Amino acid sequence: MPTTADATDLQEELIRLRHDLHRQPEIGLQLPRTQEKVLQALDGLPLEITLGKDTTSVTAVLRGGHPGGESVGPRPAVLLRADMDGLPVQEKTGVDFTSQADGAMHACGHDLHTSMLVGAATLLADKKHLLGGDVVLMFQPGEEGFDGASYMIREGVLDATGTRVQAAYGMHVFSALEPHGTFCTKPGVMLSASDGLEVTVLGAGGHGSAPHSAKDPVTVAAEMVTALQVMVTRQFNMFDPVVLSVGVLHAGTKRNVIPESARIEATIRTFSDASRHKMMDAVPRLLKGIAAAHGVEVAVDYLQEYPLTITSEDETRTAERVITELFGERRLSRWATPLSGSEDFSRVLAEVPGTFVGLSAVAPGGDPATSPFNHSPYATFDDGVLADGAALYAELAMSRLGALAPAS
Repeated sequence: MPTTADATDLQEELIRLRHDLHRQPEIGLQLPRTQEKVLQALDGLPLEITLGKDTTSVTAVLRGGHPGGESVGPRPAVLLRADMDGLPVQEKTGVDFTSQADGAMHACGHDLHTSMLVGAATLLADKKHLLGGDVVLMFQPGEEGFDGASYMIREGVLDATGTRVQAAYGMHVFSALEPHGTFCTKPGVMLSASDGLEVTVLGAGGHGSAPHSAKDPVTVAAEMVTALQVMVTRQFNMFDPVVLSVGVLHAGTKRNVIPESARIEATIRTFSDASRHKMMDAVPRLLKGIAAAHGVEVAVDYLQEYPLTITSEDETRTAERVITELFGERRLSRWATPLSGSEDFSRVLAEVPGTFVGLSAVAPGGDPATSPFNHSPYATFDDGVLADGAALYAELAMSRLGALAPAS
């Protein structure tokens, strides 16, 4: 189809933009340099651009030509989303466009997402007279734990054309999992919900030689870590899995001093609302019980983060049809089970029908089973997928608007 050829013509331009973004990653909700680069890349296109008030988001609206004359009623609209933020990771890839920001890296491929959506904007602008409606381009900061999608939704991104978008599409590259260039889909639950757990055990400090005269929070915290793992295996159905991983266990300053407190931090992933709500009740109950048994205090903060990423059956089938038409059946992988990562694009999909598509950026010929995965300081993403990602974004918008546009 013509979109793929047009996208290939943009490949070198998209590579330059991606490398420029990669050299200067920014973290969180405030990405001023990234926003500036996106605006420069969009300059000259027939877009209505709105900047975020509380973040450095960019919302760009492309008005279509509406073939067939003026339509009656609201204009159809679809949304395409790319996240723009990096991670607090020290890059160790050794690529010649490596991060110049100490302690920051585009370790999750958001620089590719941003470049692909810029490419899609260019492709769609060239074909605006063929669009059966309007396109919202959502350039989002703060996906990595800052819930940037919520900010953009509150500021009206879903209604940026003047009417609620009727379909939404997001894409995410992977540095592992699938062979190079494979597009991944799954209807229904595609990604887990994500919650955080912060626990402070409050005991009484003392000398390490006389633990009976203190209230040792270290042994209590250690018991809690083990008990949390046992609880998951004994209170939750193995066919509705729960993942709980402790990433922080901190206490003390010297080996012969019993500290006053100990701290635990964990991430919790669930694949159903039922298990998520059960965990919210079960975890504090368990930890408070252990603390009471040892005569210490405990403060438990259960932090609700991102909900389940649930894709629409119909919109996923639309994406699969477009993928196979553009790239062939061999480039499509339909996942049988969800991935335990989480996404704030789930916020968008909770509001409007849509889907989320994975794209493998493993190096051609690379082993997806052993390649460093997203968030690794060694994770690399192949530039070769940029044109295909841009083409898919653009064709999803054109195809869906064609179906949504009222008959003349």
